[in-house]
Amino acid sequence: MKKHLLYLLLLSCAALSAQKNTQELIDELTLDEKIYFLIGTGMEVPGLPEDSKPAMAVVGATKNEVAGAAGTSYAVPRLAIPAVVFADGPAGIRISPQRDTNPGQTFYATAFPTASSLSSTWNTGLAAQVGEAFGIEGRDYGVDFLLAPALNIHRNPLGGRNFEYYSEDPVLGGMITAGFVNGVQATGLGATIKHFVANNSETNRTALNTVVSERALREIYLRGFKIALDHSDPWAVMSSYNKINGTYASENEELLTQLLREEWGYQGFVMTDWFAGTDAVAQVKAGNDLLMPGTGAQFKALKAAVEAGELDEAIIDRNLTAILNTYQKTFAFKGYEPSGITDLEGHKAIARQAATEGMVLLKNEKESLPLVTGRKVALFGSASYETIAGGTGSGDVNKAYSISVLEGLKAANVKLDEQLLSDYEIYMKAERAKIPPKALFFLKDELVPEKSFSAAELNKLAETNDVAVFTLGRTSGEFQDRAEADDFLLTETEKELLTNLKRAFSGPGKSLVVVLNIGGVIETEFLKETADAILLAWQPGQEGGNAIADVLTGTVNPSGKLPVTFPVQLADVASSKNFPGSVLDPDAEKPANPLQGVPSEEIYEEGIYVGYRYFDSFEVPVSYPFGYGLSYTSFAYADLKVTETAEGVQLQFSITNTGKTAGKEIAQVYVAAPQTGLEKPAKELKAFAKTDLLNPAESETVTLTINRGDLASYDDEAHAWILEAGDYTFNIAASVTDLKLQTTVNQPEKVLRKTKALLTPKVSIPVFSKN
Repeated sequence: MKKHLLYLLLLSCAALSAQKNTQELIDELTLDEKIYFLIGTGMEVPGLPEDSKPAMAVVGATKNEVAGAAGTSYAVPRLAIPAVVFADGPAGIRISPQRDTNPGQTFYATAFPTASSLSSTWNTGLAAQVGEAFGIEGRDYGVDFLLAPALNIHRNPLGGRNFEYYSEDPVLGGMITAGFVNGVQATGLGATIKHFVANNSETNRTALNTVVSERALREIYLRGFKIALDHSDPWAVMSSYNKINGTYASENEELLTQLLREEWGYQGFVMTDWFAGTDAVAQVKAGNDLLMPGTGAQFKALKAAVEAGELDEAIIDRNLTAILNTYQKTFAFKGYEPSGITDLEGHKAIARQAATEGMVLLKNEKESLPLVTGRKVALFGSASYETIAGGTGSGDVNKAYSISVLEGLKAANVKLDEQLLSDYEIYMKAERAKIPPKALFFLKDELVPEKSFSAAELNKLAETNDVAVFTLGRTSGEFQDRAEADDFLLTETEKELLTNLKRAFSGPGKSLVVVLNIGGVIETEFLKETADAILLAWQPGQEGGNAIADVLTGTVNPSGKLPVTFPVQLADVASSKNFPGSVLDPDAEKPANPLQGVPSEEIYEEGIYVGYRYFDSFEVPVSYPFGYGLSYTSFAYADLKVTETAEGVQLQFSITNTGKTAGKEIAQVYVAAPQTGLEKPAKELKAFAKTDLLNPAESETVTLTINRGDLASYDDEAHAWILEAGDYTFNIAASVTDLKLQTTVNQPEKVLRKTKALLTPKVSIPVFSKN
């Protein structure tokens, strides 16, 4: 009864706080309360130094508001200000499935496909649908802010957190982000776009200086954020761990105030990444409103700065205004009572659809796929039995279950070799028992090594089976980047097994299908030589096994396309020369605190030539190009019509299903700018669209509009966006290398739009050039 009365009191207090405007609340806060409001309530992490521990707040700690949430704000009961809850979640709401306050009840969240998978759908409407499901679960479980989506660039295949990011291209990443944010916030949950900006590697990320040109920042790393802001209105932005040209992002006034707020007009608030930066006073002055998860040392530093006259209380009030203006929109401030029950059944269907649409068919020879009913399948690979739903760290999800490829194929009534399944069951159990549990949740998962087979054993299996399906698994997570050996590259065990499988299943009516259950790019040249079909399933969430079975059996026609280039070899990637940076002092000791790194520097010498912009412009062969993906049907493009306006160019064309199976197609528009003045990539993605499901012989008219301003390039020396005069070639394409229709539009005069000189490098950066 007492607990119920306390809840009613808090509920009424929240309703009262919502009736006061922001300035009224600020006027009633004491200085201590104001400072507490600029920091979170802390996070208990083993091994943290004393100054990283939570503040002992007189206004009341709230870190247990929602068990497993990443952080909370301080509540001020005397002013009816409730706690606001922040939860991780690029692939699903990350909270604990149990709560001490609700014994016997579970709070599992849906594990959706990872960001690389979602971006492979090229479907902004589906991204919004997924985002809406996130929002509903957050609302029902008591969360106010989702610490997602993340839209940093896939600069290098070894980026440990690439699975959380969308693409190597800012247009695709920005538009998928906008769709997702709009879906989340339609439910009343706040979205946080992160990590702002150029947080593209994990090695020493909290002590890494990113040295990058203004042009590369503007055209590549900032652009996705600008697109997301233009097409959605995220409640919060999270600044990144790294330095940008010598200044921490969270302490960078040029980035957070002059560019984000003054130039771009952003009205939300900015929070740090967890334990980011070193100077709380500099962060607050820079316009980093909220310091998360909050520490006692930050409180002391901020109060001392105010008392010493080094920090004007007006700056604190400015930051509080940004925070409270947004907090007023939250469930907590509106007095919403979370039900603790959500639509997990409905959301698993969305997760399954998103997973199937994000799968990319890379190869399909000998009519290997879809699997013909009645054909018998020999299922190989540890990841077939322990299929990887997602990456680790803050991008992980506490889910109720995860469907393996084995379970999915069984549910689809595929005939499987039972003896092989039994052998694997014994093997997987024994090998998993040898792997100790992780010491901390954010550490990388350890996968069961591949089971070895002799050539004789495989030949015998081929006598009684028609198809070998081998699932190859990779995982990654926070705090460490991937390795080239035995990660980007196949292991010797994998290569030997695949070689022998190819020999055994190469006869008439036999085939080898490889499923890639991976979070980031791997080497595929060897696979192309051995496999008859390759399906890139990514890390497809908790419904992964069912979704993979849907595509393998033809229940769903694959329609995903690559959001990133697959190189022939790692050395071909332009950034490999300097990824993930170099330690400034080779003799420096690594800190005991796992959240801290060694001071390092990473020079972005490739400039704007990231991903396909490099491969395409410098004519470097690739294994699979950006935007590529096969289907069980075929499509034709026709009837291009071009309409020019003062604002831009409208393209209209038709896509027809010319095959025998219903399917969806993704049309991409790449523009080649005149090669005068500034050097430019050969062509760049400017727009895209995904059709509805088209039946055989059915057509759809696609209309895409490209603003002239989006055709401009950034000039470092003039500190301006420049639209050169000349002919712009618009290529309607099925991938960056598969051009279907073309038109040329003339820009009669040069247009220049000046900006401030912001985030300028302090050193000269060698520049890649085609000349």
